[in-house]
Amino acid sequence: MPIPEIPTYTILEADGQYPEQLLEDQIFNDDPKHPYKVRFVRSKLAPSGTDVRRPWSEVPKDIRDEVDGLMILKLHLREKDLELFPKLKVVVRMGVGYDVIDRRACAKRGITVCNVPDYGTEDIADHAIGLALSLRRGILLHNDLQRTTPPAPYCPINHPLIARSRGATFGILGLGRIGTAVALRAKAFGWHVIFYDPYLPNGADKAVGVERTKRIKDLFRRSSILSIHCPATRETKNLVDYELLSLLPKDAVLVNTARGEVVDLDAVERCLKEGGLVGAGLDVLPVEPPPEPVHSLIQAYRDREPWLVGRMVLTCHTAFFSPSSLEEIRSKSAQTMREVLIDKLQSNVITPEME
Repeated sequence: MPIPEIPTYTILEADGQYPEQLLEDQIFNDDPKHPYKVRFVRSKLAPSGTDVRRPWSEVPKDIRDEVDGLMILKLHLREKDLELFPKLKVVVRMGVGYDVIDRRACAKRGITVCNVPDYGTEDIADHAIGLALSLRRGILLHNDLQRTTPPAPYCPINHPLIARSRGATFGILGLGRIGTAVALRAKAFGWHVIFYDPYLPNGADKAVGVERTKRIKDLFRRSSILSIHCPATRETKNLVDYELLSLLPKDAVLVNTARGEVVDLDAVERCLKEGGLVGAGLDVLPVEPPPEPVHSLIQAYRDREPWLVGRMVLTCHTAFFSPSSLEEIRSKSAQTMREVLIDKLQSNVITPEME
């Protein structure tokens, strides 16, 4: 009787986020449920600490032809890219969002798409609160004004940005894992927390001890700080437009640590200039890195135009980042790849229909 051939799985981490592969080797090979071999390869298409994006064609063809599993962080994966990987079976997005992957094209080729929904929750929540406080307490305003020539007077500044947290209303658009973590932190600072999320079951507000609004317009009308925590989907792209932002109370603050595509930058700039929106903390942009010439709001921020001083901060999609979160992304991505590609489980699978 012939001996069954032991399968070999070729897995490519395409970005090149880590210098070695000891952790991946351990996860892929620990306590195997059946005989197999793993060939794990790193490319350097989007190395850590850079904004480099190299084309998929730079992966050697002999590797592309054998890849069964693909792990990506910053790279986009479109239909034309999939043609370069004839054996591809599983793609793991090393993060929560999966809008960078053409899921319908993957489905047509029988490729399973997964994400890592449970990493870095606390880092992103901390970052969102940090942006809100740095604006609302005038920290950024003083930082900017003390570095002018001559510096501003060494005294308090009477500015509409600056207000007390306790008793003010902190609005959250999307009460998922991260939105919930933000809600708990905002409550601890004394904000009255309200949220809008039409997909949560009744009672979610009771479990967390916050107030639910049934209409998105009510969320915007009442929020002195509005923090975005929903994914980029067909439904949410450009959802936060001028019509919604203009509903915010005068001198409101906007925070976005979710996805740049959810918020219309033209509307943010217009509301900041009109004065209805007094501050904006943006960790994400519609296109990243922003192509030159950049949007006029980003250019005004870079040029430190007087009308925007102390009123805006841009943190380059780093809300997720900490050494701990990077290790979490790394281990959870490898674990998901193993469970789906090798162990044939359905961990963190994203279907084409899922928003």
